[in-house]
Amino acid sequence: MSGRRRCLRLLGGCAVAMAAPPVLALREAADAQIRLSQAQSRAFQAWMLRIVSAQIERGPSPRWTHRDCAGLVRFAVNEALSVHDAKWLRANGIASDRRLPPELELDARQATLRNRWVQTGGTVGHFVTAVALVQHNSRFVAREISQALPGDLLFFDQGDEQHLMVWMGARIAYHTGTVTPQDNGLRVVDIKQLTTWKDTRWQPASNNPNFAGVFRLSFLS
Repeated sequence: MSGRRRCLRLLGGCAVAMAAPPVLALREAADAQIRLSQAQSRAFQAWMLRIVSAQIERGPSPRWTHRDCAGLVRFAVNEALSVHDAKWLRANGIASDRRLPPELELDARQATLRNRWVQTGGTVGHFVTAVALVQHNSRFVAREISQALPGDLLFFDQGDEQHLMVWMGARIAYHTGTVTPQDNGLRVVDIKQLTTWKDTRWQPASNNPNFAGVFRLSFLS
């Protein structure tokens, strides 16, 4: 078993302890300094789901450039942390006449969370892989899907490839990682479909060795 594989296996049982000490120290410091309140966290989760739903209903936004499973999460998170004024609504194709979630009302320090991803090695930047997204920017919740909240991430380890899905409540959204002229790669399934998926590697079950578990973004309360 490769070192990378062993590290991924630890995600399901000890998600915090498995991080390398310098990265862990950086992440813990960031968590202690910048975190959303409970009300802001609820608003964030509502906006994240609205943004993911918009991609599924209308097709990918031209502003979403890296179209894969981690790219969907990065895009939705960054846009959820934005100011959702009339200009933003138009740019994202979201109708202003529909009931919208409340604004997050971020302070200056909280606003710096946008496009601020801790990468492997401890650097911070606009890009992060699926592995680094869960290792260094999220915290482990459980391996039971019943513990997931809207906006949580389902992480699957297929050996040489890893995959993220977004828990939407009754549905799960994800990007396949492949885009063709006929297929934008976006998928949405309900929990019954996923738990009975013919390819058992993708079932979010605690007895599935390919399912690392449910993860929550670390800046949420």
